[in-house]
This record gives sequence, C-alpha cells and structure tokens, in this order.
Amino acid sequence: MKLAGKLPPSKAQAPHVGRVGRRASGIVLGIDPSLRATGLAVINVEVSPPKLLASATLKMKATASMPECLAFIYKSTSEMIEQFSVTSVALEQTIFVQNIKTALILGAARGAAIAAAATLEKPVFEYPPLRIKQAVVGYGRASKHQVAHTVKQMLDLGEALAFDEADAAGVALCHAYAR
Repeated sequence: MKLAGKLPPSKAQAPHVGRVGRRASGIVLGIDPSLRATGLAVINVEVSPPKLLASATLKMKATASMPECLAFIYKSTSEMIEQFSVTSVALEQTIFVQNIKTALILGAARGAAIAAAATLEKPVFEYPPLRIKQAVVGYGRASKHQVAHTVKQMLDLGEALAFDEADAAGVALCHAYAR
C-alpha cells in the first residue's frame, strides 16, 4: 500500500537536544512528562529574575484510559502555549526506565506534548535529567525536594511548587541558561 499526497509546509522543527549557546529569550514552557501527572511551567526568561507565569500538574485518575490521558496532555499543552504566547518548549528526556512498559508509557506522554508544540509550530528542546538538575541545583543527582527549593529561590516565589511543577520549571530554566 502506498499513500499519496504531500504534507503542508511547516516551520516546526524536529525535537533536538539543547546545545550550549546564547541564553534563550521569550516565554518558555517547561514540561516534566508523565501519563498521570505531567508537570507544566511557563516562565518568562526575558526578565531578571525569570518570572513564573503559570504552572500546573495534569493529574489523571487511575481509571482514565491511556488515550484519555494523552488527549488531556495534548490539549492542556496546546492551551498553555496559546494562552501565554510561548516561544519555545523544553522537555525532560527519558533516559533510564526500569521496564519497557514504563518506557512506552513515558514515550507516549512525551509524544503528546511534543505533538502539541509541533502542531503550533513551536521549537522543541530536550534535556537529560542530570543536565537539568546540574543547571538548576548544581548537582546532577539532586532530590526532588532540592530542585523544588532551588526553583523557588531562582523564581523568587513565596512557596515551593509541587514537585512535578518544580521539575517542569527546572526544565524551562535549564533551557533558558543552556541556550
């Protein structure tokens, strides 16, 4: 079977691993992907200190099907991008998982978020977890508590974000300083 036709031209870029260069500018959406608790954080990196514009944890019930979860991740990511005029999207890479089923689930969650960004023609950058923690905390094996505490300080927040949101903010901050 052969499919005919052409895809419409697109400015969207394939996801790529962030490279060191000049500091990112604009509004960055950081994503800590997970099927049942994806963290999202929108950060304006053009101001000093960077400013958190919004954050959320996309929580899904254990009874929700995988397609329902993926649709929710896609829709929520799209809404955040549009609502805050996001200029780039940064995600945590999946590096190590204990079993293949977990890897497939995380890959699907990441795919839903990447598809949302690509559909809206936003560049997508990916960073390994160790690099994110090094950029934010200065130590690649930092705990979730350490990441949340440091993100709170970096963004000059009154209280720490929930762990998934703090991780997402950490991804956005890593992107801001790694570019």
